[in-house]
Amino acid sequence: MTSILKYIVILTFVSVLIGCKNKTSSEAEESSKSKLEDNAELPVSIATEEVRYTTDSLSMKGYLAYNENAKEKSPGIIVVHEWWGHNDYVRKRADMLAEMGYVALAIDMYGDGKLAKHPDDAGKFAMNVMGNIESAKERFTAALELLKSQKFVDADKIAAIGYCFGGSVALTMANSGMDLDAVAAFHSGVQLPIMPTSDIKARILICNGAEDPFVPEATVATYKKAMDSVNAHYKYIAYENTTHSFTSKVADSIGKKFDLPLAYNKEADQKSWKELELLLEEVF
Repeated sequence: MTSILKYIVILTFVSVLIGCKNKTSSEAEESSKSKLEDNAELPVSIATEEVRYTTDSLSMKGYLAYNENAKEKSPGIIVVHEWWGHNDYVRKRADMLAEMGYVALAIDMYGDGKLAKHPDDAGKFAMNVMGNIESAKERFTAALELLKSQKFVDADKIAAIGYCFGGSVALTMANSGMDLDAVAAFHSGVQLPIMPTSDIKARILICNGAEDPFVPEATVATYKKAMDSVNAHYKYIAYENTTHSFTSKVADSIGKKFDLPLAYNKEADQKSWKELELLLEEVF
């Protein structure tokens, strides 16, 4: 073989090798890119649904909020309304929890989405629930089972939060031994139909205003003593210069309208929400 022919053969062989190498490298890059795209986090997209659930005697209206792009099951959080009833405020809190990655169910303890327009009506509605604790447990349990049944909920990871009346409901359910991992109550009374017992499974967070006339200091002392007696895992926070309904931005106008000691406190609202975030992160 002449020198020129040998040179041509060598060049051809080298070109083929380079071509194969480039092709292999290109294929590897495409494969790597595809894997990255598959593993990329999809943006949070909050979906909401109106849901209905029942006990033997009552139909209730709920609101479900969750991230529809979640790839795995998430902890579920029950959100219990103030004494006014299932309103836009409790739904907003459900949306906030969904943005954090949880599946939130804003529940209805009164039935049929009933709302109070006056404090007298709100008081009657609340007393009808808390005055019949077995019925209250049935309503809460129906909501709990609905939440656990959702395909995107990890049924072994459930918490509950509540505001005012709703906080008292959540605490009472925890005291009764409900299967809850965590409970948080905001501007909530602590003189409850079922006081703390050794049946408590949940970690407890209570965020109240130090100047809330609806939560007398004597009841707080009694509650803490009862919690300590059963070695419950809890945290009680009283924010200074803070009164009732401090997490609600409409508290001032409602307080003025009905001559009630209600007032929004931005600092306490934000700090208490951070406490909730920390609790849920630690538990889940």
